[in-house]
Amino acid sequence: MKKFINDPKDIVDEMLKGILAAHPKELTCAAGHLRCVIRTRIPDKVTLMSGGGSGHLPLFMGYVGHGLLDGCAVGGVFRSPTYDQMLEVTRAINKHNGILYIYGNYARDKMNFEKASGLAELEKIRPLHVVVTDDVASAPKGEEHKRRGVAGLFFVFKTAGAAAEEGHEIEDVQRVAEKTAANVRTMGVALSPCVIPEVGKALFTLGKDQMEIGMGIHGEPGISRSRLEPVDDVVTKMMDQILGDMPLGRGDVVSVLINGLGATPKEELYIAHRQVDNILKKLHVKVFHVYVGEFATSMEMAGFSISICRLDDELRRLLAKPARTPFFEQGQL
Repeated sequence: MKKFINDPKDIVDEMLKGILAAHPKELTCAAGHLRCVIRTRIPDKVTLMSGGGSGHLPLFMGYVGHGLLDGCAVGGVFRSPTYDQMLEVTRAINKHNGILYIYGNYARDKMNFEKASGLAELEKIRPLHVVVTDDVASAPKGEEHKRRGVAGLFFVFKTAGAAAEEGHEIEDVQRVAEKTAANVRTMGVALSPCVIPEVGKALFTLGKDQMEIGMGIHGEPGISRSRLEPVDDVVTKMMDQILGDMPLGRGDVVSVLINGLGATPKEELYIAHRQVDNILKKLHVKVFHVYVGEFATSMEMAGFSISICRLDDELRRLLAKPARTPFFEQGQL
């Protein structure tokens, strides 16, 4: 294992200290708890929080800022935050207008958010929940409740965050988040594994000429492993899975997210987007906005994912709103 780190056990805390030192005007920690990251100035509004394991930057804490999240509980590498961390963030961002938890569909995350929510209710704070399940590779159509939450979380943070900044009531912010989550589909592909520093070795193996379509961001098995093919063919297979689950055609409007998993250069991501664009044009689908870059990584895994978010007028307006964090910035589209 070759990494620019000190003691592997300290990677998360040292990362957080570095981030907070670099961005003190935007981010701080709740009640001195390093792994409880919040905005330095939170407006009087409905507040949003998320949480999840480290190793996925900018997911999750990278979306704490204006127009997105107000707080995030940070876990170890590929490990859920604890319920007491989630509760501490909940207390810190509470503006008495309601709190919305938005998180991926992982058993430990769900369990800890539910426990934190129950404890918050004892303090007369009643968070609402939205669980994101955008990974079409992780369960078949009809069993969406079993799917993982991956890069599509970005779209849910973005639209719900914009609704909260506009001053919507908590039930309406939850409705926006649920509608967005219901209209996002993601499919990924990997060329190489990643290394968890405390483990010190790759989580799995892929041959030099192999790829795996549908692999999860923690190395969960995908839907097929085969020889590496030209990217146009790979993208076509991925889009076939997405479009088979969420058919699109003339009159539909979407936003596209091409997400690098940590070790894929932008040149390759844009080549992949070229084929996504070709496919959508043939279907007469209008693309409102495209995001290309790293939005939900998996340490140094080589690969990428495609997320398609179907938009109505409301979601398009909210997606277009400005947002700003140390990791992401968007002006009015």
